Amino acid sequence: MSLTKFESMLKTNNIFFFDLVEFEEIIVHYLEAGKLSLAKKAVKLGLEQHPESVYLKLLHVEIYIFENELDKASTLLEKIELLDPNNEEVFIQKSIINSKSGEHNEAIVNLEKALIFTDDKVDVLSLIGMEYLYLENYENARLSFEKCIEVNFEDYSSLYNIVYCFDMEQKHEESIVFIEKYLNNNPYCEVAWHQLGLQNFILKNFKKALSSFDYAVLIDESFIGGYIEKAKTLEELERYQEAIENYLITFELDDPTAYAYLRVGECYEKIQKFDAAISYYKKAVHEDPLLDKGWLLLTNIYYNDDNYQKASYYISKALKIDEDNLLYWRKYSDIKLKLNFYEEAVTGFENCLALNDNTFKVYIGLVDVLSFLGEFEKAIKVLERAQKIYKNIAEIEYRFAGIFFILNNEKYGFHHLIKAFKQDYDHHVILKEIYPTVFENEKVQKLIKNYKKATE
Repeated sequence: MSLTKFESMLKTNNIFFFDLVEFEEIIVHYLEAGKLSLAKKAVKLGLEQHPESVYLKLLHVEIYIFENELDKASTLLEKIELLDPNNEEVFIQKSIINSKSGEHNEAIVNLEKALIFTDDKVDVLSLIGMEYLYLENYENARLSFEKCIEVNFEDYSSLYNIVYCFDMEQKHEESIVFIEKYLNNNPYCEVAWHQLGLQNFILKNFKKALSSFDYAVLIDESFIGGYIEKAKTLEELERYQEAIENYLITFELDDPTAYAYLRVGECYEKIQKFDAAISYYKKAVHEDPLLDKGWLLLTNIYYNDDNYQKASYYISKALKIDEDNLLYWRKYSDIKLKLNFYEEAVTGFENCLALNDNTFKVYIGLVDVLSFLGEFEKAIKVLERAQKIYKNIAEIEYRFAGIFFILNNEKYGFHHLIKAFKQDYDHHVILKEIYPTVFENEKVQKLIKNYKKATE
């Protein structure tokens, strides 16, 4: 009623009287609705009709802070404090200004003053905890949130924050002790059982984790997070069919997510039900076409089935989403080699190197493809680049030797071949596999036999 009356007044330019409570309700409504300009009008008119109202002035401070006019807010707070020095909201608003200015220690000082005057200690203690979090002072943050729990045992937000602090300090055993103590007093709290399960999961205590998640979903049969974590734990225990069943429960409780579809698919793949795995992977990428992991899992399952055409199609999908992923380019190159698409394989390997993938396998793969294509000068440059990283490696020397023999540079060919023998004689089969004409060369055969005799 008062809201309708106020908005009617604004339209007609008539001035109506509102009592203090009405103004407070109107202003809070506009602030919560994000209608700042109307809130400002209401504050202005309210202070004209009730100039001594501390609460209206505090609402004015809130508006200043929202508009980031912190100096004006601070000045007004100093005036309010003179009028009402024991008002906890003054110190809370001061702390907000401190926090926005990065002065977190000063914010804590003001919040501790507010704590003296407030009846709602949980909210202030929670704010103190948050300021300690900003300072990355996890121990004091945790102690503040623990005080919140002491006042209100069902303050689950503080419970989450306590566990977060333990996590940041990597004190998982201590976290478990705290949660178990909490559960002694509140045994039917599914949130606490869930958090206990997560801590045991981190410590790889999977059986204990599973027991905790069982309790969580027993207490709340609609607890989606509990079923998800229970399913993940069952995966770790290699109980894949049970994991699938728990993921499927979440589908009944809410719309399935791409993540859950993927997990189900991976479980089916683990128990070698590949058609079902493919079905769920496809559901995942249908749900979220930008989920590159889904495209990669489809790539791998077809690759392992020797269906390189489909593997090629799906790895291209993954690369469209993340073209800077060197693992995808490596897989791309491998697939193109299987399909005998050598120029495309070269592109893949070159993209790997461009992304600073200095894996030995990438260098060697590129050299071998370039050699097959007869691009020997390019192959030599790649080998020279590889040799700067991988020194005294026989596989590199044999390839140098093979290429130089093909280029009719026997001097360099024999030089590298002898170096390769010294590093690993048995690897001379590389010549037979990659450079068969060089391997069959009479001079090369003679050197291979002579070197073997000399080292026996």
